[in-house]
Amino acid sequence: MAEEDTRPVFFFDIDNCLYSKNKNVHDHMSELIDDYFMKHLSLDRAEAYRLHQEYYTTYGLAIEGLVRNHEIDPLEYNEKVDDALPLEKILSPDPQLRKLLQSIDTTKVKLWLFTNAYVNHGKRVVKILGVDDLFEGLTYCDYAGRPLICKPAEEMFRKAMREAGISDVNKCYFVDDSALNCRESQRLGWTTVHLVEPSVTSPPQQVCKYQVANLEELRRIFPQFFKEDN
Repeated sequence: MAEEDTRPVFFFDIDNCLYSKNKNVHDHMSELIDDYFMKHLSLDRAEAYRLHQEYYTTYGLAIEGLVRNHEIDPLEYNEKVDDALPLEKILSPDPQLRKLLQSIDTTKVKLWLFTNAYVNHGKRVVKILGVDDLFEGLTYCDYAGRPLICKPAEEMFRKAMREAGISDVNKCYFVDDSALNCRESQRLGWTTVHLVEPSVTSPPQQVCKYQVANLEELRRIFPQFFKEDN
């Protein structure tokens, strides 16, 4: 009988977390989302932008608002938005990120990806960054699922725990650039790190126990997870 895996799990968000927000992937995506709203809902750009932002704020993902309120096909949306992003022109392999992740002792902690994107996009990003082989799994927003579940919904965090094979919230660690997601993660008992890059406005009040300006700071906060020669 295989020995039970008792390692804690460190969940990493992908977009604007494993790469800098300064890469402007989000801006490219926002433009494609607005185009989609304009075409499929017959809106002008200003109204498309407004509704996009409203859905993002209300649900955590623009696509959830589209699915709930307009019966769009989420996989077609994914094809026109996430899959249409020219990621290969925007992102490139990140040796520093790879070095950081490789210096984590995976005999002590399991590394897991946790994204609100669909599986295609998540896998594509980590492959381009050159770190896809360093994670043991990926929890993503299943665009084909009903109802659509994404962070910051509690059920999405429960799903991540199930998929990563962990039942103890005290063994869940998480880093994300979203204040909404970090606030919920902290509420659920996960040890949470909010990534706020220097170019991003810091929240008026810190939303969770830890706030960092870059992922390298994880070495200082969680020395127990890093190899001793680091």
